[in-house]
Amino acid sequence: MNRVSDLDTVFAALADPTRRRILSMLLEDDMAVTDVADPFEMSLAAISKHLSILATAGLISQEKRGRVKWCKLEPDALRDASVWMQSFGQFEAVNLDAFERFLKTELNDGGETSHD
Repeated sequence: MNRVSDLDTVFAALADPTRRRILSMLLEDDMAVTDVADPFEMSLAAISKHLSILATAGLISQEKRGRVKWCKLEPDALRDASVWMQSFGQFEAVNLDAFERFLKTELNDGGETSHD
């Protein structure tokens, strides 16, 4: 996959609030699939589908330990998405109040000179 399609997969996975909540839960520690499913009012099959989407996006990994399938957050998985989003931070935030004052000053100056 190329970088753009990787980002598309990550953002598509993050678009769902259930999947974001699962990621937040996995910030604490690795969890068994059944433990991930506990707080949600949906079937284990539905949770498994969400976990599969997160795994496909590289956001989590899953491994079988004995009879139990465990989920682990992949901490570096959001790096490309984070770098991409930070590139928009290169622009200084606009101070709207200061901009409004500037516009009023400019408009007033322009208006006064046009009356002369």
